[in-house]
Amino acid sequence: MWYQVSRFGLSLMAATVMTVSALAHDGVVHDNLSDALKHQEETSPNTLGFPEVKGGDFELVDHDGNIRTSKDPAGRYQMIFFGYANCKAICSVALPRMAAAIDMLKKQDIEVTPLLITVDPERDTVDNMKEALVHHHKDMVGLTGSQAQLEVAYKAFNVEKSLVYEHPEEGPIYAHGSFIYLVDGQGGFKTLLPPILSPERMAEVAKGYIAGEKS
Repeated sequence: MWYQVSRFGLSLMAATVMTVSALAHDGVVHDNLSDALKHQEETSPNTLGFPEVKGGDFELVDHDGNIRTSKDPAGRYQMIFFGYANCKAICSVALPRMAAAIDMLKKQDIEVTPLLITVDPERDTVDNMKEALVHHHKDMVGLTGSQAQLEVAYKAFNVEKSLVYEHPEEGPIYAHGSFIYLVDGQGGFKTLLPPILSPERMAEVAKGYIAGEKS
């Protein structure tokens, strides 16, 4: 079931474990989920772990060496994921699902640009990002930049990263956000797409925002 819980119309999937937690939130037992979530939002808005996203502009470099801001050059909606090109953890789940959703939308004549903003700029460079990302989607755009430039993007989308450990063969392994961000052609944040969503549901949610803007 879906609940609209922010001024952005943020769609949240209430899983069973979240439901149980909400019904007994903060020592108060509620009769229904609606009252529980309302109380939970009033007392601790981000208890469910969904970041509070403001969005905003950034200026990075794409894998072809071109300057790119949060605005799409073709004015298309965008799906943004923060990760790194050779990540074998959550990226290997989120990126293929995002790519599949992009293809489903394209079959309906809806063009959406897939973006990956790196959390590992030392390894994700202009020279090597494209080769890794093309395995996920031929149109996926990799964005990198200086640490200062990337921090602007991280802050705008409330993304955190941390070094977990140094793998002897694969190098640094990072913990980072797992959400996909739906952004309009001007860079305006619309909603979060949790990676547990199916590609079909991701495409459905994105289409709803895009169709609403055109109507």
